[in-house]
Amino acid sequence: MSGFEVPKKFPTTVVGSYPKLDPAPEVLRRYRKREIDDKELHELIKPAIKEVINDYLWAGVDIVSDGEQSREDMVVYFAERMKGYTVGDWVRIFDNTYFRRPVIYDKVEWKTPMTIEDWEYARSISQGRPVKAILTGPYTMVEWSFDLHYKDKREAVLDMAKVMRREVEEYLKRGVKYVQIDEPALSTRPWREDAELVKEALEIIFKGVSAKRIVHICFGRLERILPYILDYPVDQFDLEFKNSNFRLLPFLKEYGFDKELGYGVIDVHSLQVESVNEIIKDIEKLMKLDIIGPEKVYVDPDCGLKRLPREIARAKLKNMVEAAKIARERW
Repeated sequence: MSGFEVPKKFPTTVVGSYPKLDPAPEVLRRYRKREIDDKELHELIKPAIKEVINDYLWAGVDIVSDGEQSREDMVVYFAERMKGYTVGDWVRIFDNTYFRRPVIYDKVEWKTPMTIEDWEYARSISQGRPVKAILTGPYTMVEWSFDLHYKDKREAVLDMAKVMRREVEEYLKRGVKYVQIDEPALSTRPWREDAELVKEALEIIFKGVSAKRIVHICFGRLERILPYILDYPVDQFDLEFKNSNFRLLPFLKEYGFDKELGYGVIDVHSLQVESVNEIIKDIEKLMKLDIIGPEKVYVDPDCGLKRLPREIARAKLKNMVEAAKIARERW
């Protein structure tokens, strides 16, 4: 299957994370206790990544990820692997969900490749399917850290962007085709100055990058920042739609959206498996508005799937792929 080609219309993809599969939970526990080092972590996590890829292949997803099996948290993972950070205390996010909010104590700098090893392994077993490079965005990194060093948020975010740019360069050396920057924190602070700061950061990360440039933003009041982000230096916006009942669609029409769209049709917060028919109807909602053609629509979940049980995640992806196949015949 090395001759695999991504469909020209309605290709299917994932945002990034997947439920932690064995032996990932135990490997991460040992890593937290410092029983194994980073090199051992990535070696021991391979069976979990293989299971993730097997699920994607079974479902028929076109553009895949490594499932972020090594990443217990999207911010802490990177903080532990760059200069200028130390591990902080546990902070409650919502309900009974906590994370160790990391602390910036010095200038942040790139040390060594942080995500390449898992990506390369995933690519070696993906049967020709492209594997996205997925990095936590600099704005989200700073916003979800305690900053004890920088006096100015802009300076911190742009320094962080240089770190992520250096990581992207490692991917470019290896022929990456899709690079995604995750900025979920932006929708929680939907202000023009913050949106413009993210644009500055993305210009640093993506300057001269020939791979597909993607930014993922989810939840929050996306319609408030939409007018300020449409000129971002990206090829694709990957956005959440299903969970908010496609509230954003008329705003895309109003503001003349014309880039590629990662179109979230799977609610990652719901245990209910969307039917094929339901997903087709949700794709139809977009196509009826005549905003962009099917060659610019990437069908995917709203966000990462990590909080779902594995069987639910698999079933959702399977139906999503089936719906995309039918949509290719219809539009």
